[in-house]
Amino acid sequence: MTIKGALFDFSGTLFRIEPTDAWLRAVLDASGAVLPEEDLLRYARRLEDAGALPGGAPPLAVPPHLSEVWGTRDRSAEEHRAAFTGLAREVPLPDPELYEALYDRHMQPAAWRPYPDAAEVLGELRRRGVRIAVVSNIGWDLRPVFRAHGLDEFVDAYVLSFEHGVQKPDPRLFRVACDALGLAPEDAVMVGDDRRADAGAARLGCRVHLVDHLPVERRPDGLRPVLDLAGAARRRDARSQTR
Repeated sequence: MTIKGALFDFSGTLFRIEPTDAWLRAVLDASGAVLPEEDLLRYARRLEDAGALPGGAPPLAVPPHLSEVWGTRDRSAEEHRAAFTGLAREVPLPDPELYEALYDRHMQPAAWRPYPDAAEVLGELRRRGVRIAVVSNIGWDLRPVFRAHGLDEFVDAYVLSFEHGVQKPDPRLFRVACDALGLAPEDAVMVGDDRRADAGAARLGCRVHLVDHLPVERRPDGLRPVLDLAGAARRRDARSQTR
């Protein structure tokens, strides 16, 4: 199989959200609020347990009154905000305005860091003529994050669940991505960190390559095997043509 296209997940694959304590600290600093460090860390731990940070740790438990919106959170901007602000509100914070401010913070480019090898891998794939799409379960427009970090130039298409009303692992979202690249599914690889959501691309015929959802500093070169995979596929194709 020649790999002509690569579909990449966003959170946990190309980028990682800031830690929960940094997220809360940034919002408190912007509001002018001051909390003792011990209180800040305590609130951050409770928000993390609640799963309130999009792209962060999953909730330890989803409250029954949020179970429905949690299950469909990536189908629209409204459901995404309702799900995560709902989880955050499970933690009593000193100012009720913080809940919306926390959600808004996670959409800012400064809240995200690309993995160390993201630019290298995307750039090399582009140099080899591999077309690239970002396929993400998300409730907001992540394009500004890519532009701010200098990665937008490598991306041919963005396929975001909230813009299509469909979320992974539904194969329809991967079909949209392949069509946007002008490729057959069997000519593409889906690279992601979610064994359920991203592996849904296999149902369409895409190859799937999974990476570990780790902090940026603990995964310096997790994307580089994609280059080896693309190179191996091209070598196999070349050999088959010479036989």
